[in-house]
Amino acid sequence: MASPSSGRSAENGGHRKRRGPGAFAIAYLVIYNVIMTAGWLVIAVGLVRTYLSKGSYHNLYYSIERPLKFFQTGALLEIAHCAVGIVPSSVVLTAFQVMSRVFLTWAVTHSVREVQNEDSVLLFVTAWTVTEIIRYSFYTFSLLNHLPYIIKWARYTLFIILYPMGVAGELLTIYAALPFVKHTGLYSIRLPNNSNFSFDYYTFLILVMISYIPIFPQLYFHMLHQRRKVLSADRKKTE
Repeated sequence: MASPSSGRSAENGGHRKRRGPGAFAIAYLVIYNVIMTAGWLVIAVGLVRTYLSKGSYHNLYYSIERPLKFFQTGALLEIAHCAVGIVPSSVVLTAFQVMSRVFLTWAVTHSVREVQNEDSVLLFVTAWTVTEIIRYSFYTFSLLNHLPYIIKWARYTLFIILYPMGVAGELLTIYAALPFVKHTGLYSIRLPNNSNFSFDYYTFLILVMISYIPIFPQLYFHMLHQRRKVLSADRKKTE
């Protein structure tokens, strides 16, 4: 979750309020978030339509593979938004969150085709889809200064279920990929070679899974803290 922006100190020891993006940047961000909301809605409709036609939730990934890859990769622009300053979020944190999903999309699910029919893929795809529809809608309405409370509530509440659901799906998918990665040597570099460098993708995936242990609780409890702060502030306004 993006960290809050902080003010900058003025030369005389005071504080200036951080300037928001200009009109052109706001217009661009609105268009970007509308497109991303629509894209994830397409993915949601594709999942539901395929489920209704098949009567089964198995192997639904293939029905939304292309739009999932396109719109998840499109999230890389969010790193650029932070880097140029039109979005006041941490570049490092945003890059970590975006790249982790892009990595899972391309370096695991796309690259290890044997895992694409795993139910765990549907688990994280469903969690991502609902999360992103809410998130991009939240950003869109916030930029337009017309944020419905139901979207704010969903943004700061549904993650309680969706975040663990997504993480579980991601970990189970990486775990399912391990035997195939080990057998094929996917993306691994063996010695000897001209560069005198080795890389074991199998070990790397295990380290990625282990990294969830310290990172997930920190992000989850931070989000819970943000929920209490945002929703309690709304309750105080209505009292």
